[in-house]
Amino acid sequence: MEKKWIYKPLPSKEQIENFGKAINLNPYLTAILLQRGVSDLTAAKNFFRPSLEQLHDPFLMLDMNHAVERLQRAIQQGERVLIYGDYDVDGTTAVSLVYNYLHKFHAHCEIYIPDRNKEGYGISKASIEWAEENRYTLIIALDCGIKASEMVTLATHKGIDYIICDHHLPDEKIPNAVAVLDPKRKDCTYPYKELSGCGLGFKLIQAYARKHRKEEEVFEFLDLVAVSIASDIVPITGENRVLTYFGLKKLNENPLPGLQALKELTQLRNELDVSGIVFTLGPRINAAGRVAHGSAAVDLLTADTEEDAMARAKDINVNNDLRREFDMSITEEAFAMIDGDETLRNAKSTVLFKNTWHKGVIGIVAARCIEKYYRPTVILTESNNKITGSARSVNGFNLYEAMESCSDLLEKFGGHKYAAGLTMEAANLKAFQERFESVVAGSITEEMLTPVIEIDVPVLFDKITPKFLEVLKQMAPFGPENQKPVFEASRVYIVSSLSSFKEKHLRFLAGQEGNENVFQAVGFDLMEYYDRLAEGGTFMMTFTIEENVFNGNATTQLRVRDIKFED
Repeated sequence: MEKKWIYKPLPSKEQIENFGKAINLNPYLTAILLQRGVSDLTAAKNFFRPSLEQLHDPFLMLDMNHAVERLQRAIQQGERVLIYGDYDVDGTTAVSLVYNYLHKFHAHCEIYIPDRNKEGYGISKASIEWAEENRYTLIIALDCGIKASEMVTLATHKGIDYIICDHHLPDEKIPNAVAVLDPKRKDCTYPYKELSGCGLGFKLIQAYARKHRKEEEVFEFLDLVAVSIASDIVPITGENRVLTYFGLKKLNENPLPGLQALKELTQLRNELDVSGIVFTLGPRINAAGRVAHGSAAVDLLTADTEEDAMARAKDINVNNDLRREFDMSITEEAFAMIDGDETLRNAKSTVLFKNTWHKGVIGIVAARCIEKYYRPTVILTESNNKITGSARSVNGFNLYEAMESCSDLLEKFGGHKYAAGLTMEAANLKAFQERFESVVAGSITEEMLTPVIEIDVPVLFDKITPKFLEVLKQMAPFGPENQKPVFEASRVYIVSSLSSFKEKHLRFLAGQEGNENVFQAVGFDLMEYYDRLAEGGTFMMTFTIEENVFNGNATTQLRVRDIKFED
């Protein structure tokens, strides 16, 4: 599929020169900093030298005082506290963080993770009934609850209080809980709005520790926060960047037993970064809630001993293998459905249903369909006599608004611009398929249907030096809104060693006309260019720069994103 290259606007030459001199940096990296809003010495210092002092005062968050007061009363009076959270990575890390902290000095706390298939997402009625039966009087809801007004009211009638820690967009009506911690509330002036669910759990225990214990105690759980931020794809800017920076440090140097066991099991050789979490730890933690029960992930992340952690990690790994099998087989079926149907092939959206597909992996399948066909996608299955599904979007298309246009056909839906979940009656399936396609076709542009590669700056190979790479590494952690810089180079040619591996990836030694430096280059899923590259000649390519460590030796490698031929 052809990709559109978009070049980010460059700052003025004068701006690059002046700021570059002030911070002693080459023009390429200076331009990238300016593009990311780093434009003075203080901002540069904060960017390159994150500090825990840059974290905001947790009491700046609306309702934080109420939350800490209610939690302290529960602890003083020996109340039973239930720690409740979603079954994905963000939810299970959040629950694990709050439990790991509280149970050290409050024995009367327990964990509740809802069953994905029986209870679904959010605060369930079954959990409130269970809490009442087991005499819990305070529930801390993490990564969910902002839209659970009815459930909170039900709990209140049963004598159960709620502290809600959620980072999703609220409705106009805020639940009538003891405290609702959500920076996205219109009436909350907290300086940073993009915390993960686990990040909000961290702010709660940070506030509690600041008032009643030692604040340093909470920093030992920053590895969990980093895993949540990476896995939940929230922006790695501001406070999230600081939390991720120190969380990765903890994860690489002295992780919690459960995370250490996962690292050992996946045989990770290099230091973990955000990408490493997304592709290794995150999917395994998620697998428990996808194919078994999310409580298995919490059991792992709250394990006290290395032996217990390793046993639980092995179980999680089995779940992940099973998840991968479901994922691959359902993805193949979905691709076959589209390729075998002319109407589906030519549609502006993809809406597929099969009643035997596993509910836990349909979100992954939707994402894989977008990788191949690049259009808004809804994958549906049957659960509890209803049709339920996951939807994913493409850059620039507002999926949530499209869902709203179909809301009369849906029992419930929720999410945001690029991802959503939905449930409907079986009788509405055909009407939904037709309506959704009509809404998408009527509003999506051809530009939105073309994958985009955003390029930071063009660069010459001879400028890519060890010092260049060292400064680039200090721009990490990379992720949403602070992505790894993408470079473009023209007049590139293959010096030698063009080869393919796994029948879909490329590897070659790249040079650039007029430059002496040559680099090993690897291009994943770029096999379509092999024959043309083998003919010789020059080409343009977009790429990121990374350090490849093999047998203890570090070399600079170019990760090719796309190739265009110059003729």
